[in-house]
Amino acid sequence: MRQNQNNKLKGPNLMASIDWFTILIYMMLLAMGWMSVCGASYDLDQGGSIVDFSTRSGMQIVWIGTSLLLGALILMTDDRLIEALSYIIYIGFLVLLAATPFLAHDIKGSMSWIKIGTFSIQPAEFAKFGTALCIAKVMSSYGFNLSRCKDFVISVALIVVPMVLIVLQRETGSALVYSAFFLMLYREGMPGCVLFAGIAAVVYFVIGVRYSEVALLGISQMTLGQTLVLMHIQLFTIGLIWVYTKNKAIGWQILGWGTLASSVAMLFARFIFPCNMMWVLQGVSGATVLYLLYRSIRDNVVRYFYIAMFTIGSLAFFYSANFVLNNVMEPHQQTRIRVLLGLEDDPRGAGYNVIQAKIAIGSGGLRGKGFLNGTQTKLKYVPEQDTDFIFCTVGEEEGFVGCAVVLLLFLALILRLIHLAERQPYAFGRIYGYCVMSVFLFHVFINVGMVLGLTPVIGIPLPFFSYGGSSLWGFTILLFVFLRIDAGRNRMKR
Repeated sequence: MRQNQNNKLKGPNLMASIDWFTILIYMMLLAMGWMSVCGASYDLDQGGSIVDFSTRSGMQIVWIGTSLLLGALILMTDDRLIEALSYIIYIGFLVLLAATPFLAHDIKGSMSWIKIGTFSIQPAEFAKFGTALCIAKVMSSYGFNLSRCKDFVISVALIVVPMVLIVLQRETGSALVYSAFFLMLYREGMPGCVLFAGIAAVVYFVIGVRYSEVALLGISQMTLGQTLVLMHIQLFTIGLIWVYTKNKAIGWQILGWGTLASSVAMLFARFIFPCNMMWVLQGVSGATVLYLLYRSIRDNVVRYFYIAMFTIGSLAFFYSANFVLNNVMEPHQQTRIRVLLGLEDDPRGAGYNVIQAKIAIGSGGLRGKGFLNGTQTKLKYVPEQDTDFIFCTVGEEEGFVGCAVVLLLFLALILRLIHLAERQPYAFGRIYGYCVMSVFLFHVFINVGMVLGLTPVIGIPLPFFSYGGSSLWGFTILLFVFLRIDAGRNRMKR
């Protein structure tokens, strides 16, 4: 009798526990996304209805409808079953990702799309939710401690493996999305120095490449880029000493002796006898490493050792950055980075998309030109304007006001996801929630940034806006699985 009563209450309790505010934001983004697809794909010459299923705007209605159905089915699924299948889902997607290059067709150089009848799906879009589930399951297991080296390596491996498999599909942009999971690791206790090391690597790369061809005070053996990178390595090392060891005296000693040695060597090379300044600055960094290792052994302070490893890693990155740029990256990726950093001017090649996107957004003004009235998009000036560059359609037709509304909606979604994640009574729900938030944040930041020319063009969609079923279904599954986990937060687990 009690079991029947529980079954009767299950439906109402579930409906009351669902976060309808997040679903409202989701629906608003879907509606604005469909309007943007209409504006980007509507053909003035052919005319026709925007709900014609032979057009992209009509097909997007199909993807939206199936996404809503998919979300409803997920909400009706027991969240405990989803958690129990986490490992199986992750392994299944790894197998699918590994098989994709052998099953996929070459689409614009990418081997990531599997054709099924008249449709094509991109497994990398769905693997994100499988990876998030598996990480949440592993990290919420009994005895797991992210501060232990073994557990940390396991967490990183769960992220890196799908990234490598996606890179093999020649989808670098989709692979980079998985780096967003490191934000979740930081929330769960990953040392801040690890996140700082990643940021430092980006700084080294940008500065080194941007000023790689600028000579330093007539010293031919060394460029300004090399000098600035080596100086940043030294300054970051000193900063870590000050922050993580609280021993400011050591930091000041290294700064003083390093500055003195570098200044004397630079003056000698400039006015007395030419010498390779790179070896001098590298020698300063090397001496710093040896000194930190000595202090680590003498004082029995392991943090000195970790800081020394950071310096060694920075020097290794210093040597490898140019090699990766010139020998590992594809030519079009090299050109995009050089254009972004202002090293090349390629208005008809790699820089064309961004230039046209800026023109489209700027032409919208404050309030935009109105629905279906965008000229830049209608005349097809912007390539990929209904997928990767769809945000320029928002700017042209809805103007600054429309762009602000879209960004505020995404901000509301991300803040809401943080709120939902923090209220989870179990680690599994919290970790998965932060994975979802991190993925959405990465997509929005990079996609909008590349349309505005602030980030490299890596070809990732804008959630709920870019045309296509794979991305829309992938984001819907990612979000609604979390909503289902959140809806069961008040139920005591058996």
